[in-house]
Amino acid sequence: MFRKNKLNYGISLALATSMPLPVLAQEEQDEQEGKFEKIVITATKSETTVQETPIAVQAMDEAAMKDQNIGNFDDFVRYMPNVTAGGRGPGQSDIFIRGMAIQPITVMLSGAQGTMPNVALYVDEQPVTAPGRNLDVYATDLQRIEVLPGPQGTLFGASSQAGTIRYITNKPEFDYFGAGFDSSVSFTAGGEMSNSVEAFLNLPISDEFAMRIAMYSVNRGGYIDNVYGEFTLEDSINPTLASLPADTTYETTNNADLVEEDFNDSSYNGFRLSGSYKINDDWQLLVQHAQQVLEADGVFDYDPEVGDLQVQRFFRDGLEDEFSQTSWTLDGRMDDLQVVYTGAYLDRNVEQSIDYTGYNNTGAFIAYYTCSYTGTGEFLTDVRECKDPTKGFIGVQDHTRFTQEFRISGDISDSIRFITGVFYDDVEIKIQDDYYYVDTPQLGFAPNAPISTAVQVNPNTRPAGVAFFNDVLRTEEQIALFGEMYFDLSDKMTLAVGLRYYDIESDFAGSSNFANGVFSGSVDGDSGRDYDVSGGHSKDPLTVDDIIPKVNLSYKLSEDVLLYGTYSEGFRPGGFNRGGGIPSANPAFPDVEVTYSTDDVINYEFGWKSLLLDNNLRFNGNVYFIEWSDMQVSRFDPVNVSILTFIENAADSEIFGIETDFAWYATDNLQLLGAISYNDTELTAVNAEVIEVSPVGSSLPLTPELQGNLRARYDWEIGDYFANWQFGFQFAGKSYSSIVASSRMEQDSYTVANFSFGIEKDNWSVKLFADNLTDERPDLFINDQDDIPRITTLRPRTLGLAVSYKY
Repeated sequence: MFRKNKLNYGISLALATSMPLPVLAQEEQDEQEGKFEKIVITATKSETTVQETPIAVQAMDEAAMKDQNIGNFDDFVRYMPNVTAGGRGPGQSDIFIRGMAIQPITVMLSGAQGTMPNVALYVDEQPVTAPGRNLDVYATDLQRIEVLPGPQGTLFGASSQAGTIRYITNKPEFDYFGAGFDSSVSFTAGGEMSNSVEAFLNLPISDEFAMRIAMYSVNRGGYIDNVYGEFTLEDSINPTLASLPADTTYETTNNADLVEEDFNDSSYNGFRLSGSYKINDDWQLLVQHAQQVLEADGVFDYDPEVGDLQVQRFFRDGLEDEFSQTSWTLDGRMDDLQVVYTGAYLDRNVEQSIDYTGYNNTGAFIAYYTCSYTGTGEFLTDVRECKDPTKGFIGVQDHTRFTQEFRISGDISDSIRFITGVFYDDVEIKIQDDYYYVDTPQLGFAPNAPISTAVQVNPNTRPAGVAFFNDVLRTEEQIALFGEMYFDLSDKMTLAVGLRYYDIESDFAGSSNFANGVFSGSVDGDSGRDYDVSGGHSKDPLTVDDIIPKVNLSYKLSEDVLLYGTYSEGFRPGGFNRGGGIPSANPAFPDVEVTYSTDDVINYEFGWKSLLLDNNLRFNGNVYFIEWSDMQVSRFDPVNVSILTFIENAADSEIFGIETDFAWYATDNLQLLGAISYNDTELTAVNAEVIEVSPVGSSLPLTPELQGNLRARYDWEIGDYFANWQFGFQFAGKSYSSIVASSRMEQDSYTVANFSFGIEKDNWSVKLFADNLTDERPDLFINDQDDIPRITTLRPRTLGLAVSYKY
């Protein structure tokens, strides 16, 4: 049955609600915190509820996701007032929490040179974090999404220095047969129609065995146009062309074959199959397998110089992101100890093509790769013709990840509890990045092959037209020991102390290769770089180990008010620079270091959780201060430093912030919900030697000082029907796109409004909805990753109809 009388505990803005009836059924009382439904979470790797857990945690449950039309990750982030993302489309985002943001690296280099994210993304018990590419799991049959702001290094380890986001799936249930579906159709202003079908089946086979399957097929229509355009090299834009002879001719290319309206459509197709077996009264085994294929065409950012929601692309843009995940969990009891062993294997394949023609505007060697040489072949002297400037990227990434965790928990005495465990993680990323300069065969460039001793992924000669490619293998192996102990100092006060010891070994092998031109091999007189021998590289891996502490003190002021304070630390691992150890192009700049080190976080926070006004108001929040040191910043400067993007521990910063949320039963029918976050971010030191970072005092990028949302929901009865309307809006102040001075652009503030009207009866519900009512174009992420500034924005005004049934 659909809920008709309970307010679901939503994310920090309390997203999920429904109509409170005057009297709650007595059997539901034990599942309530006052009038608010208890949401069970596992943020501490044991079952508690949001209000009872003395850490900052937000949880959006299944009903909340349905209320807010949550489908992919980009939908989810919209409703998180202290979570931001820098991304350019489905599965291509970096996630940031509490203002701890640095501009993302382009997905064209995320595998070969991207840093590990500083927010860990989990699917159930497995971390699925990857550089520059969030695993965009469609939110079908999810039990909840948990967001844990602030460093979570004790329990969740590397890359959780700013927080952790966990997708928790629905598991098989033994005591009921259940089935249902959700379907929708929607129409976007100036764009294409979208549609979706999602279904689940819960099947109790016996008292000991149950199965569950969820399936989905989602198609999202495009709304950005690839319009006709022409492109010609211009020395007024790229000054390295200025030394070409005056009589040089320039060929113009156009995109006539690629012109298409609404070309950025996308689709998600997948399933999840799970089985749960009760071995006996104490032990249970869960096995799950999930597969998804995400496909997207076009781009999801537009060029304001071309027009509203318009771009000019000269090389096909397309993405296919496919993953499978198999996981297993055995849990049970040994006397008074709770024992859990869990493992998972993730296999992800990403294939993407991207227009790279904009590189003509900034590349230091564009003339060499685009223009003809005659006579002596002396560099930049005998040029007479510059040919087709079209350039593109075709990349393949294969990710595999194998994780295992064993943990036990229990009571040492009436006042002392513990949880402890060991965690193992083995990550491998195979990268093939091919950069196509379409007319290089006419310029005499030979097809190129990898350095034979450095082949890691593909030993085959690359096709003609590939002027540069990466053939790189990145690996990371980690083992960690973790534990937390909880001491009840009194009936109201509890002290928690946690430690995590980790040992991480990272390796970087393979090569970056340049096509052989008409003289001396390549631009730097070399056919490429072998990452076992070039510059300061060697076969030795990068090893780091440390201990991460956490201390938490909580005090139950009353039955309805909980206060807590936390000291915690976080980290993310360092890595290798491809161009490390190679002399800078400009002697005035120091050489790039072979490696960059971990960046570290210290977090202090004070929080509260409360039920007030006779349990009609839930008001939670926290205040925090963060010190972030040795921030990992990426930079591309082919003129002064290196023709390869590199990373440096470039700066330190501080963040002072406040995040609060409330849910208020204003009347029996009207509910008001909202949340707000404030972040005062500041660079406190610039340590960069080769990266031109914004000056001390600058704010961190992609972080509005003020952001939040407010929503009203009204429920009433119409005969045998339950009806509701909802109106809400999200707002964000201005922010900046980058920490690097040359790429830093201001992103305007914005407000977005949504509305829906729904009717429920028995097992059916129907909803009419309108997203982005005023058809706003918010600046979600301004980037120049394709060397032409573009803006990622929201889908334009969308009107839709959703129908659901649950048995």
